[in-house]
Amino acid sequence: MGISVPSFFKERKFPFVFTLLLPLACITVLLFTNITTNAPYPLFFYSDLQTSPSSSQPISPPAPSNPAGEPPQGDELVWEEPTFPVSGIPNWNLCTGPVAVDYIPCLDNSKAIKALKSRRHMEHRERHCPQPPPRCLEPLSKGYKVPVPWPQSRDMIWYDNVPHPKLVEYKKDQNWVKKSDDYLIFPGGGTQFKDGVDHYTDFIEKTLPVIEWGRHVRVVLDVGCGVASFGGYLLDKDVITMSFAPKDEHEAQIQFALERGIPATLSVIGTQRLTFPDNAFDLIHCARCRVHWDANGGKPLLELNRVLRPGGFFVWSATPVYRDNERDTTMEALTKSMCWDVVAKTVDSTGIGLVIYRKPIAFVRYFKRKENYPPLCGPAERKVGAWYAPLTACLAPLPRYSWPLPWPNRLTSKPPSLIRDPEGEEMFYKDTIHWTALVSDAYQKNAAINWSTVRNVMDMNAGFGGFAAALTDQQLWVMNIVPIHLPNTLPAIFDRGLIGIYHDWCESLNTYPRTYDLLHSSFLFEKLPDRCDIVDVVVEMDRILRPGGYLVVQDTMEVIDKLRPILQLLHWSTALYRDQFLFGKKGFWRPSRAASKS
Repeated sequence: MGISVPSFFKERKFPFVFTLLLPLACITVLLFTNITTNAPYPLFFYSDLQTSPSSSQPISPPAPSNPAGEPPQGDELVWEEPTFPVSGIPNWNLCTGPVAVDYIPCLDNSKAIKALKSRRHMEHRERHCPQPPPRCLEPLSKGYKVPVPWPQSRDMIWYDNVPHPKLVEYKKDQNWVKKSDDYLIFPGGGTQFKDGVDHYTDFIEKTLPVIEWGRHVRVVLDVGCGVASFGGYLLDKDVITMSFAPKDEHEAQIQFALERGIPATLSVIGTQRLTFPDNAFDLIHCARCRVHWDANGGKPLLELNRVLRPGGFFVWSATPVYRDNERDTTMEALTKSMCWDVVAKTVDSTGIGLVIYRKPIAFVRYFKRKENYPPLCGPAERKVGAWYAPLTACLAPLPRYSWPLPWPNRLTSKPPSLIRDPEGEEMFYKDTIHWTALVSDAYQKNAAINWSTVRNVMDMNAGFGGFAAALTDQQLWVMNIVPIHLPNTLPAIFDRGLIGIYHDWCESLNTYPRTYDLLHSSFLFEKLPDRCDIVDVVVEMDRILRPGGYLVVQDTMEVIDKLRPILQLLHWSTALYRDQFLFGKKGFWRPSRAASKS
């Protein structure tokens, strides 16, 4: 017969039980030093990484890896100490020069930029990649700290992480950014956001209710985004915005955005197409973005037309919208020739005016124009793609499929771009099921990744975006990369309500150093073109990953055996899991300046 708790204590039987439980407790403590209860497949790092500081004190580089004891052994874990040297790999050196801390190889190639014959169309802001790719490592800024976590980071970041004061002074009257002690503060203002971003986005939706933020309009492109407050505040409305701007005199605006945890990329509408697919964005926004849309035969606006979804909106908030002048007249003529309809035009209580255009849905409207200008794109223009592709002065054909389902249903429903591809549709559904299970089983339930520190994520080989889709319930966002040498699945990614870009991993990415918390790669390295050197790709990953950030690689053991020693030479912690997953964690180590000079 059982004994009740009161009678148990009354009869004083607990000393015996206490004596019995004491050794059990000791055994339990020993077990928990080797396993975590919330991880069915625990991963352990032998790590020299120091914990994230809660104070504003600068982080000192850690000492070389030297585990206190042997790592736990198991059938599914293979541990390997750093091995020096790695054959064929030189010693690392720090990058040097005035932009060393924020070095972006393909945008900071001063030799190529000086040799340009023209800068009229922003050629000096476009990609000019050095050959061979540099293998130097970017130094940390003085006093670099673990970034402020999301959601606090939307409104404040460490000044020492992005120590650029120019915008603070240049935009001091427009509430872009302010400095307060050790922080940069983002009040949510802007040139066009006199009463704050929330007021501005509400004003847009009230002007045209069909926009319906976060349900009908899910994927937005913000042109000339400043510090990306527009996109940052739209996240509260279930809208994901690709904010972009060039690396120009508005010092580090995209770096500010990424440090804040807001999706952003460096790009410019110059002479080449944006690295997005056709018919991708539900809405495009420009608030005084300083782009002459009618320039060069209207090519800049025609490029927006290419990436805007049929039936999508262009929200233009700028001085010409509400002041009659020659440029306004030219813009009006150009939009009419493209069959764009003005669906709203107004001025709010602060005097900020905007006009909202809508791209046509029916292809037949192009044939009803009085003049065939701009002309329709021919087969040659349609095959150009969007990687180092020149801008064209033609109208791309409109696809014969409908708007995606409202968010969040569009995430898992059949992408409209696959409607005429039964094989692709079947692959999409299998891919979605696969990633839902894999992310839950292998990534989210293990002890290798502290997901609470992960905000900016990059999938280096995104496929249909299944990895990103499986993480939409987390407080993070994913930049989906579709390599140019692999099948073009980026349209389906945008159909799902996600974002991404095309890229060639044989070159450097258009982003600042230390801008991502987690990099993910699924069988990318075995598919890299022969012209890619795996060392150069690893150096690029080290450049864009933040100290304390994670790498997850799923690939063959042959690839993992090549990757792991290179990462260890960079003083990364590594762990092998199930003989197909390589986990890495970047430390704060950088080569000494003395070693770099030797």
